[in-house]
Amino acid sequence: MIEITGLCKRFGEQLVLNGVDFDVREGETVALLGPSGCGKSVLLKHINGLIRPDAGEVLVDGLEVTKLTRKELTTLRTRIGYVFQNGALFDSMNTFENIRLGLSDESQYKDQAFCQARVAECLRLVNLTPDTALKYPAQLSGGMRKRVGIARAIALRPDYILFDEPTTGLDPITTATMDAMMLRARNELGATSVLVSHDMRSVFAVADRVAMLHEGRIRLVGTVAEIQASQDPVVRDFIEGRPAASRPGPGERGGP
Repeated sequence: MIEITGLCKRFGEQLVLNGVDFDVREGETVALLGPSGCGKSVLLKHINGLIRPDAGEVLVDGLEVTKLTRKELTTLRTRIGYVFQNGALFDSMNTFENIRLGLSDESQYKDQAFCQARVAECLRLVNLTPDTALKYPAQLSGGMRKRVGIARAIALRPDYILFDEPTTGLDPITTATMDAMMLRARNELGATSVLVSHDMRSVFAVADRVAMLHEGRIRLVGTVAEIQASQDPVVRDFIEGRPAASRPGPGERGGP
């Protein structure tokens, strides 16, 4: 379980997170929504200790992330897969080598037979053919690179997977494929996941619960059905893609 309480983070004069309370229960997928620049990715990076908070607590299975030693944090990260927005693959390495990097256990990493089997299994889980292992990032489409990023994140069979905008820039068909990958990670690996996304269709397809981050705080949390039915004007503006300035003011009539 992930438990975040009173999380605050400032970069210079910019207050990004201002007392965030957020939790993710074991086995569920929680989507984190909010406009660009509101701090979603910043919040995500606090979970595995990539960013340290100015105040507040971040607990993963009862472990306070900010108080872990370097060795303890390294151990925790072996249980948390991170899927970066752009895939973050190394151009000089082929797919096999990129996925192999996800194996933080030194003995497993050095075991060629184990690596061959694990990479093949990860490629299967993300619906990529075995021959993809020999291709370099430049030879892959954007959607394939993102799937390789997922394959690397699940190589060590993590308990948690953090998805940072996995469908950004993808066409609807490839987005649907990515949604299937995220569902497969949960159903076959039993992973607990946090998804940062602007893609409402994707969010509604994979999330168990949805949290809306607004002005540095969690404004609303609920199931997909509860978010869809919400009459909160900020939530409605976001899921309908409507600028806040277009809302009718006091005494004004809305459109048809």
